[in-house]
Amino acid sequence: MRAMPDHAALYRQLYTIRRFEETVLDAFPKGAFYGTTHTYIGQEANAVGVLAHLNEGDIVFSNHRCHGHFIAYGGDLRALFAELMGKATGVCGGLGGSQHLHWKDFYSNGVLGSTAPIAVGTALAEKQKGSDAITVLFLGDGALGEGTVYESLNIASLWNAPILFVVENNHIAQTTPTELALAGSLAARFAAFGIPVVEMDSNDVAKISSAAQHELAELRATRTPRALVLNTTRFGPHSKGDDTRDPAYIEELRTRLDPLTLHAAQLPASERQAIESEVDTAVAAAYAQAEADPPPPANHLAKVAPP
Repeated sequence: MRAMPDHAALYRQLYTIRRFEETVLDAFPKGAFYGTTHTYIGQEANAVGVLAHLNEGDIVFSNHRCHGHFIAYGGDLRALFAELMGKATGVCGGLGGSQHLHWKDFYSNGVLGSTAPIAVGTALAEKQKGSDAITVLFLGDGALGEGTVYESLNIASLWNAPILFVVENNHIAQTTPTELALAGSLAARFAAFGIPVVEMDSNDVAKISSAAQHELAELRATRTPRALVLNTTRFGPHSKGDDTRDPAYIEELRTRLDPLTLHAAQLPASERQAIESEVDTAVAAAYAQAEADPPPPANHLAKVAPP
């Protein structure tokens, strides 16, 4: 297991994700990237808090909003920028784009809810092999409208899959508020399958980290599924510019619930400013390196396509 990060390390991770995502939103209108993107601004504490407690070989499945998870997992900024740019040096050689990443034991997929059966199957495969690895699956609240998720919960509970389901409930699925799309309690959906569940209303990375540490320890001990529902906030648009919410409402959320502001209070101002300066430099350098990297060769697709 990774050593528990101190306050400075936690803030560095939070700020790195924030600056990466802000850079992406700023550069997209300039034609720097291909496809689309779904940024993680506002939800940084979830990825940082949960993924601080992985062991080598543990497996992570993400979704369309995957940059924050990838960075918190330990992914390289230059490789992620390059992937969004379609460059040969990208995480997947420029073929996956923003939503479809694979590096080490990290996987993401932009198809809503599609990772649930894959993640449960992977967790069961590791258990059958006698591996100590556990699986972490990140889901948005919108994915709980997909039937395949409930089939996966059923199998995970019946067959005791060592998996932690992490629901990041940002209260809006693209442009539809959660209360207009999901009836009842999100936590109760897991409890109905006999899966122990903890629900939190917090953007405090230290509190989330503590809860995740406990849940993952229980999961490792019992080798059975558990769930963590994190009621969180999304400050940015669903993708690049499709936010129908009142800007004043977004600003009010930032004032109260910004995970960076909440955690910055744990650090002396001078230390925080030094971290921000170092991260700003690192993100800018990673972007510049990716921008200068070569595109894939013309026959790149022919080499990776099946016969």
